[in-house]
Formats: sequence, structure tokens, C-alpha cells
Amino acid sequence: MTNNLDVPEHLDTGTTPDEFAGFDDLPAVQKAGTDDGPRVPRFDGDVSALPDRACWALQNLLTRRYISGERTPQLWAWVAEYQEVLRSRLSELDLRLRIVDELEVAFVEQAGYDSRWGRRILKRETIQTYDAILALHLAKYLRAARDEHVLITREEIHELFAGVTNTIDRDLAQFDKRIERAIDKLEELEFLRKHRDDADTFTVSPVISAVMTASVITDLQRQFDQFIGSGETGDDETVASTTASDDDDPDDSDDDEGDEW
Repeated sequence: MTNNLDVPEHLDTGTTPDEFAGFDDLPAVQKAGTDDGPRVPRFDGDVSALPDRACWALQNLLTRRYISGERTPQLWAWVAEYQEVLRSRLSELDLRLRIVDELEVAFVEQAGYDSRWGRRILKRETIQTYDAILALHLAKYLRAARDEHVLITREEIHELFAGVTNTIDRDLAQFDKRIERAIDKLEELEFLRKHRDDADTFTVSPVISAVMTASVITDLQRQFDQFIGSGETGDDETVASTTASDDDDPDDSDDDEGDEW
């Protein structure tokens, strides 16, 4: 079967218009890859074998809670491009690279095994009972919504705790304070982002779907059920933890992709 296509006259006859003359003599554009050729040292004594972009991707993976294609597209592109060599370098530090392509999210987590010589590179960031309850409900909320941009109000967040109110906390003022502290914590963990135009409206970060895996949700649900059944107040109870980098500088801003969020 022959497809009849309209071919420009200069292509059909083999001739080249004057305005395109000499184009064949121009150097071909090479697509950037993992082999970027000779590199210029970034600093005196730089002996890295990796391209600069791979080094910067590695540094950001170690100092951010996660890298998001939505928030930092350039960093995400570098992580995706150099992911194999990054996995290898991170493995040397007993770290795993987790990439969720459909969400464009990448983060590292500590690998666990028995060794007297191994050292934990990432710190364990503890979260309290109400933080865990909110994280659990937000993960379910996001999955049920099946939308990229999920908004939730402060009032709706408080309503998520309706099942806890009468069985655990009878002091409603203290109960509300605990929920507000949980909101602050999940903002700090970057699971919630305050809406620019409304301080009482939040965007639920899709990264929570990457971090809160099915097994994590199952474990938190089990601990939540135990918490409800125990009738405890949860003042200092720690039921879960999340891995985060040690470099958490509160003075950093998210205006630039090189800064902390």
C-alpha cells in the first residue's frame, strides 16, 4: 500500500534552496547523556568521575526530603537521566534511591541490615500520634481523589479526626491544638502546602502517595486501631517515623532550585 504525501518541491527534486545552503557544514547537535566528555573541575582538588549534573542531583537527593518534577523540574530531569549511577553511589552509603515515575518523585531511604560497621547516613525523624493519624488520612484522601491537585481545608482536616474525638480526647480545646500541631508537622514534612491565597486551604502533595506505600498505610492503620482501642491521649506517643536528611536549614527558601524547600 502506497501513501501519497505532498513533498516540498526542493525535496522532491533533490535541490536545496539558497537559504539552506551550508547547513550541512554546521556541527551536529549532540544530545546530552551520561557521557558528557571532559569536564571542568568545580573546585580545587575536584576528582569526581561524574558529570556536574549527576553530582548536583546526588547532593540534592542527600539534602532534600524528596525531589519533585513539579517543584524542581531541572533536578528531576538530572535524577532521571543519571539514576543508574546515582543508585550505585547511594548504595555505597547503604541508601536506596526510590523513583516514582508517574508522580515524578524521587527520594532516598536508609537500607537496613546487620553490621557493626554500618552507619546511618539519614536521621530518623519521629512523628507523634496525631501526625501519623493525619498522614494516614491524607494518603487515603489523596488516593480516593485520583487527582493531581487535591485541596483540603483546615476544617476538613479537623473533620478527619471525627472518629477520635469522643473516644480519646474529651477536652476539645486540647484536641484541636493537637490537630493544629499535626498540620504544622505535615507542612514541615512537605506533605501539606499552604495555599498562597488562603491560609486555611492546603494542597496535599502527591509525594505522600510515594512515601506512604501500601505497607506503610497498613502498618499505620493497625497502630491507629490499637491507639483508638487503648483510649490513650497520644500526648507523647510516637507511632511512626519518616526518613529525612540532616540538613534542614529553616532559613532556606524554595525560590531557587538549589535551596531547601
